[in-house]
Amino acid sequence: MDSSSSVSYWDYIILLLLRPLLAIAFVFCLLLLGWVLAWKLVLVHVPLVQEICKSLKKKPKKPKPPTGRLSRFYNSIDSNKLPSSSS
Repeated sequence: MDSSSSVSYWDYIILLLLRPLLAIAFVFCLLLLGWVLAWKLVLVHVPLVQEICKSLKKKPKKPKPPTGRLSRFYNSIDSNKLPSSSS
């Protein structure tokens, strides 16, 4: 009975080594996740950070060609207004 109630060698290893290492790894992962979220959501838009990391500059986007239904509709309205206003 005494041998079953005593703490084994592996229990000491888990208690003294494994649990603190897992706790440190967990906290490190939380800090890393917080940094990634802050970087993606906030820090990328700060001009000072953009100057430090010159590769973060946003490249100018080319406008998309008007091919949708709404753009064709508004273009047809505009083309209808042009001849009537010039007359």
